[in-house]
Order: sequence, then C-alpha cells, then structure tokens
Amino acid sequence: MKIKYKTRDPRLKRIYKRLYKCFGPQGWWPGETPFEVAVGAILTQNTAWSNVTKAIKNLKDARCLSPNHLWSINKLKLSELIRPSGYFNIKAERLKSFLALLHKRYKGSMNTMRKEDPLILRERLLEVKGIGPETADSILLYAFNHPAFVVDAYTKRILFRHKILPEKSRYEDIQEFFHRNLPHYPALFNEFHALIVKVGKEYCWRRPRCRGCPLEDI
Repeated sequence: MKIKYKTRDPRLKRIYKRLYKCFGPQGWWPGETPFEVAVGAILTQNTAWSNVTKAIKNLKDARCLSPNHLWSINKLKLSELIRPSGYFNIKAERLKSFLALLHKRYKGSMNTMRKEDPLILRERLLEVKGIGPETADSILLYAFNHPAFVVDAYTKRILFRHKILPEKSRYEDIQEFFHRNLPHYPALFNEFHALIVKVGKEYCWRRPRCRGCPLEDI
C-alpha cells in the first residue's frame, strides 16, 4: 500500500516510504483462511515462520485444519501434528484454549467471531491462556482485518535504536504511538508491520548490520 496521506509524525512516513521502496509489498499474512491465520499466529510464538509452515502443512495433510476438526482431536495428536513449530505441547494447549473460546462464545464460527466488537474481542483473546497482546493483535489485524497495529520485538528494537520512543515504553505505549499518528487503515497497518519485520530480519539484528540498511540515516 503506497502511502498517500499526512501523518502526525513525519518520521513514520519516512520509515514507511523507505521500507516500501526498498522491499516492496510483503503480502502478509500467509494463510488461506482466517482460521489458518489465527492458528499460525499462535504457532509462530518463539519460532521461525518456516517451522510454522511445516506444522500447518501437517495439519492440512491430516485434514485437521478447521475449527471442528481441531476441536475434536485429542491434545496428544494435535501436539504431534504441530511438533515442527516447537514447544508443541504448550502450543497444543493454547490452540485448544483458543478453540474453547471460539466454540463456546462464537459457536465455532470465525465469521461470528469477526463480527464481535474489536475491543471486546481483544479482551476475550487476552483472557485465553498463552495469548498475549502481540498474538491477539495479529489475529485481529491479519485474520479479521481490524486496525490493530502489531508490536513485536523488531518494532521495539527499531524504534528504540532510532530514539523514536524511550526504551521503557510498554507494548500499549508503542501501539498507541502508531494508532495516534497513522490513519486506521488495516491495509496500512498490515504492510507497515510486515515491512518492519522484513528490515528487522535483514538488518536490525541483536548486533545490528547498519551498513546498507534503508533506515541507516533516518
């Protein structure tokens, strides 16, 4: 999404334009259905996306990647199917907890869940054991197209290193910074976060590789 509007903080516009020019559209989130996106958001905790892809493939090959099928299989089988994602026993429990919310509150329907007020839905997602703000907002944005900016480790690292926000900033402070300074377009939030992840993976490591980074002199 090309940026064609004014922002309250020009630094965000510069960051976005440079990243978009350098990397182009990212096409996030990879997933064929809102349910697959939600499952991926839970599985990607503490692991690389390549490992999530393997786990998702296992679920598809077993014809289990639907709310009803995952709800009906036992936790042991689910753990084995998602083993490539790491922490598979813990993640199986988290998926089951998410499915409990989906079935008990929304009759197993992602479409019904999507129609819930986003603020209420976010609170209910955060009540699910193992789902924190980043995962909840990933589900809201990428599965349901709600304007919730996702804050991850790359977002924090980039903002802190460029002294845009103080390092003591909490998740809510950082998200509010984006919400306050950008129009609430889900497509924009989607692309911006994906571009931040891209530059983070390419350049902004724990030991940064600043030479050649599009944000080097931002």
